[in-house]
Amino acid sequence: MTELHPREIDLSLDRTHRLLAALGHPEQRLPPVIHIAGTNGKGSTLAMIRAGLEAAGLKVHSYSSPHLVRFHERIRLAGAEISEPALCTLLARTLEANQGASITFFEATTCAAFIGFAETPADALLLEVGMGGRLDTTNVVDAPLLTIITPVALDHQAFLGSTIPEIAAEKAGILKRGGPCIVGRQEEAALEVIEARASRLGAPLLAHGQHWHVWEERGRLVFQDETGLLDLPLPRLVGPHQVENAGMALAALRRLGHDEATCEAAVTRADWPGRMQRLTRGPLREAAPDAELWLDGGHNAHAAEALAATLRRAPTRPTHLIFALMNTRDPAAFLAPLAPLVASVTAVPIPDEPGATAPATLVEAAAALGLTATEAPDAATAIRAIAAREPRARILICGSLYQAGWVLRENG
Repeated sequence: MTELHPREIDLSLDRTHRLLAALGHPEQRLPPVIHIAGTNGKGSTLAMIRAGLEAAGLKVHSYSSPHLVRFHERIRLAGAEISEPALCTLLARTLEANQGASITFFEATTCAAFIGFAETPADALLLEVGMGGRLDTTNVVDAPLLTIITPVALDHQAFLGSTIPEIAAEKAGILKRGGPCIVGRQEEAALEVIEARASRLGAPLLAHGQHWHVWEERGRLVFQDETGLLDLPLPRLVGPHQVENAGMALAALRRLGHDEATCEAAVTRADWPGRMQRLTRGPLREAAPDAELWLDGGHNAHAAEALAATLRRAPTRPTHLIFALMNTRDPAAFLAPLAPLVASVTAVPIPDEPGATAPATLVEAAAALGLTATEAPDAATAIRAIAAREPRARILICGSLYQAGWVLRENG
């Protein structure tokens, strides 16, 4: 499949439309679609909606990217991760229909997923955008049941634009004429762009701070919209930012007419690995038995701010970062919100990722922020070194979903 990949990534739907036509247009035979775009929080919001819908007895497809440990994680058919035989069959059919034409990996695998979604009965499809929205491969559904735009921040500027309004315009490209959209908390510049496109399309918006509100109060999550107020447990997913992700999920479920029991299941049953996940077993945990060991795949400045907010609310304990980053990211921008909260940074490579930032570069960025920084050949070595110095430390492995995937694989 990689031999068919164009030499340069050009965001376009032409190849996708061609391949879907050759496959008999599976995108036109999908269950009701909830299409999710945004910079951060897409996966967590998807996970909560899925937990709620499944608790209500519905069969739910979902599509998300990237995967952490196995590609199969990206495609869930009627609630179950796709099997190896089913995946191989779908990919074979897709490549046969493509007839050797130029196609990207994401385009081909998304088209393969659409076949599975179209041919497997389900009540809903939760569809996460890969990058951007307007020209993303997933943006081929003419009339989604609902769209969601999570908070927009600077990310993928080489492809989406260098300003918040430019990026917001790309995300808002998933809006469809007359189709309702849930909008998470946005900077004013982003919200103006989203509102303008919605107005042109006659797409009703349900925006955070206008049509719904969510907050934490006395250890509970409180959600309010035009239907009324919900008083729920805090999300199972860790971090204050998950309250706002829960708000988007709850706004979506309420828009679709679901009851309080479904909404409570959404926040209390969701599972989303690699997002402020505590590692409580495995060889990495055994290497630091008295330490707190956490893993997070957030990889931009907005995600780092969410991590910082989570650490500020955590019990006092010396916190050490194990840090890896792709070279399309700014290490200083990621580390800046975390710098006042951590005792040290250990930079590590991302195995088998030629696009990873060299640890020496990460050390330099950390040192420029006044942090004690060093290198290690891998996360396991870094964990052992930190635990030897400070057995009861809090250790946070962060900066990359690719690194998170490697950690989960190595930890079993």
